[in-house]
Amino acid sequence: MSWNQPSWNQSSSTGSSLVPADVRDERVSAFLSKVYGWMFVGLLITAGIAFAIASSPALTEAVFSNRLVFWALLFAQLGLVFYLSARVEKMAPTTAAGLFMLYSAFVGVTSSVILLIYTGASITSTFIITAGMFGATAFFGTVTKRSLAGLGQFFFMGLIGLILAMIVGFFWHSEALQFVISVVGVLVFTGLTAWDAQRLKQMAVALPDGRVGAYAVVGALSLYLDFINLFFFLLRFTGNRRN
Repeated sequence: MSWNQPSWNQSSSTGSSLVPADVRDERVSAFLSKVYGWMFVGLLITAGIAFAIASSPALTEAVFSNRLVFWALLFAQLGLVFYLSARVEKMAPTTAAGLFMLYSAFVGVTSSVILLIYTGASITSTFIITAGMFGATAFFGTVTKRSLAGLGQFFFMGLIGLILAMIVGFFWHSEALQFVISVVGVLVFTGLTAWDAQRLKQMAVALPDGRVGAYAVVGALSLYLDFINLFFFLLRFTGNRRN
């Protein structure tokens, strides 16, 4: 599971009001199309890799029987998120896209375990619920006139608290704590989805044309993380375990 929200130095949007409305809308539409397109590609890669690993006893044994391999994959995921976020201003779009697809593949490997734990029907229904919640929240964040900056900072602090609680929960097994973590996780990533959607809309106007490609990939990574973590936390409520 991944908790990191990529950050980047957002260009100032003070001059966005000088851009004609039709040009601004065209920029937003083109940028968000790239963002959601890359996000969809990332989810497809993750799902494909997860099913491939779970369907192969040999690959499942190779990944989950060796803790060193599993933890190496997790740290590789974290490293890719930080690298993409820190280098986006200097990174070529093709490089950013390649690293994002590599990250999506790593997540597919490490999350393939859920296909072994939960039934296919419950995973499918949870995915549909997640898609509905994510779509509605992202739409709200995109169209609302209200600034979500303050709420975004609140949810980001909640994310930090969530990570700390999950570390505690790793050593202290408590059903009550796990329930609280699940509830908070759903709330945090729902809020972050709206915040990220609004930030990306604002960014679309402010970005220079030559940097749209790389930033679209990092924007996709941000929404990808919101979606997949929301899915994981919802699965705790709706997932039925295999016998």
